[in-house]
Amino acid sequence: MRALKIVAEGLTASFRYPHFMFGVQPTFEMPPPATLYGHIASALGEWFDPQGVRFAVRFQFLRKQADIETTYLLTPAGGRLPGNRAFSKVLEGNANPFKREILFFPRMTLYLNRPEWLDAFRQPRYAVCLGRSQDLFTYRKVEVVDLQSAEEVVLEHTLLPYTYAAYTAAGQAVLMPRLLDYTHKRYPTFERYIILHRRVHTRHFTRYEGQPVLEPWLADPTEPVGEGEFLGVVWLSWV
Repeated sequence: MRALKIVAEGLTASFRYPHFMFGVQPTFEMPPPATLYGHIASALGEWFDPQGVRFAVRFQFLRKQADIETTYLLTPAGGRLPGNRAFSKVLEGNANPFKREILFFPRMTLYLNRPEWLDAFRQPRYAVCLGRSQDLFTYRKVEVVDLQSAEEVVLEHTLLPYTYAAYTAAGQAVLMPRLLDYTHKRYPTFERYIILHRRVHTRHFTRYEGQPVLEPWLADPTEPVGEGEFLGVVWLSWV
């Protein structure tokens, strides 16, 4: 199976939990699918129909630290600007410091079942960032690879469907925004996933009678991890 493979690196990234508003903003340790959709749309220069588009992602970072940021909740107030220039409304507000978790030196490998988008990522329409506009990224490699079927693969630093929790306890279950509906005021759709950080061989997956069969796996032959072993690619969807 031919797939588009994008390798990107940055200095910082932060994917805040959407239900935290004040005081602290923790970060997901993996970009949510909704964030990846926006990243891809930025490269294409337009929103795209997610129907039929599949993606897989690996994401890792060097360290997670917290920093203090400040927001200003501004409200209009009557007044005059300096220099005797009349102005009907002057904005005023209070400083609101809060703690934000930040991932330093992130690296993302993104797979898409759209090899025809190769040129769009080699010449992205907008500035390359992941999530926040200040979290700029650089594309280190953009290429088309031929994924191969395999009986076993190695999985690490990746996002998996929640159904994989029945096969391994190595991951962390999370609820993430899957997609934002930009035609209805960015209404979010959420879904459960498994964030897998440490390396897991699929031959160690637990299997019970009656479980759906996951094989054959898809392996990336350009990502060897041992003698005859390669990193696997697990597809996800926005719909």
